Amino acid sequence: MNVRTMRKLIAVLNVMAWAGFWAFGYLALSGDAAAGDGRIVTAALLAALGGGLGLWAWITLIRLGGERGQARPLRPAPVESEGERV
Repeated sequence: MNVRTMRKLIAVLNVMAWAGFWAFGYLALSGDAAAGDGRIVTAALLAALGGGLGLWAWITLIRLGGERGQARPLRPAPVESEGERV
């Protein structure tokens, strides 16, 4: 599997993971706690899993973009000379 295909698969995983995070997070927050059937816990665990996978995929995509030179370079810190303030 080449790098381009891998980046596309990670990007698809990123979108699906964040969608799961938001969907199950909403279900966990809007669920009826008085029912006591464990739906809130299940939804919260699935939301945490989606958030974790989404964060991992996002950081991986940023790293892969930086290796290819797609990320903006950081600006160098301004250099102070004697007697001048930047």
